[in-house]
Amino acid sequence: MRIGVPRERMPRERRVALVPEVAVRYVKLGYEVILETGAGLEAGFTDEQYRERGCKVTEETKAVYAADIVLKVQRPTQEELAWFASGSTLICFVFGLSYPQDVRCYAEAGLNLLAMDAVPRITKAQRMDALSSQSNVAGYKAVLVCANALGKMFPLLMTAAGTISPAKVVIMGAGVAGLQALGTARRLGAVVEVSDVRPAVKEEVQSLGGRFIDIPTSESMQDSSGYAKEASADFLNRQRQILYKHVTAADAVITTALVPGKRAPILVTAEMVQGMRPGSVILDMAVEFGGNCELSKRDQTVVHNGVTIIGESNLPSMVAYHASELYARNLLALVEYATKDGKLALDTKDEIIGACLLTRDGQVVNERIKQLLAGGE
Repeated sequence: MRIGVPRERMPRERRVALVPEVAVRYVKLGYEVILETGAGLEAGFTDEQYRERGCKVTEETKAVYAADIVLKVQRPTQEELAWFASGSTLICFVFGLSYPQDVRCYAEAGLNLLAMDAVPRITKAQRMDALSSQSNVAGYKAVLVCANALGKMFPLLMTAAGTISPAKVVIMGAGVAGLQALGTARRLGAVVEVSDVRPAVKEEVQSLGGRFIDIPTSESMQDSSGYAKEASADFLNRQRQILYKHVTAADAVITTALVPGKRAPILVTAEMVQGMRPGSVILDMAVEFGGNCELSKRDQTVVHNGVTIIGESNLPSMVAYHASELYARNLLALVEYATKDGKLALDTKDEIIGACLLTRDGQVVNERIKQLLAGGE
């Protein structure tokens, strides 16, 4: 069984699906590992480092895609799709609920597709949870990007010339990314407020030194997996009214709110941006899925009324070395879990494999994606 690791071709992607320290583990499992030349260079890993650990490095791109198992970070482009061998297994980020038509293409190409973003939130799948590992990296980097763009210092500073007040940061969403952003901003000395539709996360926010912004509601705002549910229009209106005074008083706002398979909710309206002080910064981490800020644009930085709005869709790629290390370990954990007698066993009755498997034998097998595709026909 061969594992292929190609160079990422999606624009702005610097991560790689395999790092040298993890490559050794695949070899010990009995897999032959083949990498495309330069696959790890942008993340800081040389071809020689992979060769030293038993991998084959080749310039023959199609030979890499023809492997039994292909490990990637991003879902393949249409150009890449033509290079896969029918019947091979692809493991990568897919976000199939947002891109169901792409999933149909992968099925038609004969790929068995395992989505790393579909790993269930259960105890035995924690080592495979790539969404959490990458969100941790993103939350950390988001604060540094804001600090760099803000014309102020984050910490309280007492000098002979006077005292500098700490920066005020508002974070929307207390998931993995939001909590990491909170911890990072606090370490830099900022005063941090956090908003989340789930009252249950209040204690976590406070334990990290944040102030929780209460949004009173009688609605249940999370699903059985712990993810936030799509809010009603009435709740969103009340939430915006409460958030207005916090956002307009902030030096930096970081938004992280996502609802799986839905457009990201608008939390920062144009009116809020208009009320912010010139020089303030907004970083919209949900910009790939529509954005939490009404004025953000994907992979662009725009300035409105003196407020800088950063729409960076791939923050983990900006910390490619460590993001790749964490992601490679997540992939390894999944492959180790699914390997039986030296081969990848796709047992659809298994609670982890069944949740991750989107396509098999030329068919879309994920029920929610099948429903989305049927609704669009």
